Amino acid sequence: MCGIAGLFDPGTESGSETLVRRVAAMTATLTHRGPDADGFWSDPASGVYLGHRRLSVVGLGPEGAQPMESSDGRWVVSYNGEIYNHRELRRRLASEGTAFLGGSDTEVLVEAVQRWGLDRALDASEGMFALALWDRRERRLHLVRDRFGEKPLYYGWVGGALAFASELKAFGSLPGFDPELDRDAVALFLRHNCIPAPATIYRSVSKLLPGQLVDVGSGCPPGAPLRPRAYWSARRAIEDARSRPLGGPAGSFADELEAVLAASVEARMVADVPVGAFLSGGIDSATVVALMQQHSTSAVRTFTVGFPDRAFDESAEAAAVAAHLGTDHTPLVLTDADAETVIPSLPDIWDEPFGDVSEIPMHLVSKLARTRVTVSLSGDGGDELFAGYNRHAWLESIWRRSSVVPPRLRRLAGACLGRIPPDLVDAASAALPTRLQVRNPALKVAKVAKVLGSSGPEDAYLSLVSYWEGAESLVRGAGPTASVASRSFEWPELGGITEQMLWLDLVGYLPDDILTKLDRAAMATSLETRVPFLDRSVFELAWRLPLSAKLRDGQTKWLLRQVLYRHVPRELVERPKMGFGFPIGAMLRTSLRPWAEALLDQDLLRRQGVLDPDPIRRAWHQHLAGRRDLAHELWDVLALQAWLERWMPGLGR
Repeated sequence: MCGIAGLFDPGTESGSETLVRRVAAMTATLTHRGPDADGFWSDPASGVYLGHRRLSVVGLGPEGAQPMESSDGRWVVSYNGEIYNHRELRRRLASEGTAFLGGSDTEVLVEAVQRWGLDRALDASEGMFALALWDRRERRLHLVRDRFGEKPLYYGWVGGALAFASELKAFGSLPGFDPELDRDAVALFLRHNCIPAPATIYRSVSKLLPGQLVDVGSGCPPGAPLRPRAYWSARRAIEDARSRPLGGPAGSFADELEAVLAASVEARMVADVPVGAFLSGGIDSATVVALMQQHSTSAVRTFTVGFPDRAFDESAEAAAVAAHLGTDHTPLVLTDADAETVIPSLPDIWDEPFGDVSEIPMHLVSKLARTRVTVSLSGDGGDELFAGYNRHAWLESIWRRSSVVPPRLRRLAGACLGRIPPDLVDAASAALPTRLQVRNPALKVAKVAKVLGSSGPEDAYLSLVSYWEGAESLVRGAGPTASVASRSFEWPELGGITEQMLWLDLVGYLPDDILTKLDRAAMATSLETRVPFLDRSVFELAWRLPLSAKLRDGQTKWLLRQVLYRHVPRELVERPKMGFGFPIGAMLRTSLRPWAEALLDQDLLRRQGVLDPDPIRRAWHQHLAGRRDLAHELWDVLALQAWLERWMPGLGR
């Protein structure tokens, strides 16, 4: 796991020494991603300058140093990630005559490209990666991102050079970089609490989408539009999987799922450094840890974060699962003071605005894990593949029932429901018999209100995953925003609303929010994370399953639960889904109020000229008064304001 950066300047208007220094400055901003070593390679005659920061995980010796040349000298790679099947590929390549100098997966990758070509090598590789690959013979640069978007890659023209890097902050070190805000991206951020690829906060920089690569030849004019192409298509992979549906009893499904997931977990435990896992006490992470413990000769090191507020705390449940499995468990109880310490660093860790408030506990549990391990496995991806979000269980049913109501009446009911103060909803729920109470009732009522107010099922989904609806009206100079749901994906043939949600979660919410959060939170502490659910074999099996194996009698992740029950008693993990939340709403009314007030100052907002202060100030007052719970909407604005203060300090001052 590493950080990469570089420049491709075919015109070489600057001297080669100047460009080497610029790449060194770019990689210096990525030291946290690779604290063990740095490396550089250049071909001044071709205008190529590659930089690398190394976190040594597999093949710790100098033979694994990057950038790395292929044995024939044609290919040079700077690579961030892990190829989990590198041992199998090594055997295949050796049988075809390839000789290896070391034990790194990087060498396997570059030799696979040499022998098989880029597309075939990518197809053979199972892993997470972002890489820059220079072809010395064809004088072409290839930038590539992994299938599911675990590793980030940014690129854009700066002057006459194409710049690329693992994180956006590297661009800020380049002379001539234009940090013009993309106001449409700001509106997308306020809607989704992240900036969906290919957009970034800057107009001049793009994110590479998962499963895509971009090729740039020496004849490419500086500043020319670049057109990425897909080397792997989620749509085609889903359609292929659905054309081969699994048959047989549900018990056989569980056998197959456990087999492929266990193989994925085992592959992700291979490292030359200590490996552990995050354990929340939920279904996904508990399953990963249970399978890890099966493959380990000693107690797996597990880490969890908890909160004094039981409405957000799963640390006791995680401890119970850890005790049953026999892991070496380390908990962290996160206080308000801990969060307040981290908040000033968030704009540096997520160097474009990022509003998923669980970034705070994610970063702190990563920091805890890094004290004992270098690699941590995560349960992310289970919800998106096996229908784990509450909306997967109820949206289709509620929409079908409510759609028979005349639209105007349905929208009126939604508006009325949405105006009920959250404190009143919580109090009403608390007055019910215990067996009828639900967790987070105000949040659930708000979600139902959104669905009732929607024009159709896709609009209902978009509403549920949106924060500031109509966000473009808040951002001065923004045009109508294209939501994640309306991005120009080629949709597969799907069986209904729930499968459509799973698709949109896979290509939108997962890479843009969940995996971005995981990568930045962990890599800021120099911790590598690995995600067993995001293995092609697990992905393909998930889409070969009937939906009834994922959702059954209103229960999410039904089949995954059956696998987990083989290892952990049902009573230790059966409870309503909580999610990886954080009690930010109360903190904004108390300890964080002075900080928030300064960033939401009406005069400051007006001088900056980015946001319309009036709706934001109304939302702030409503939240403070307890009339509505607008913590997440306000946190998005605060994240943007904190980012502007860090990266554009002169704006509005």
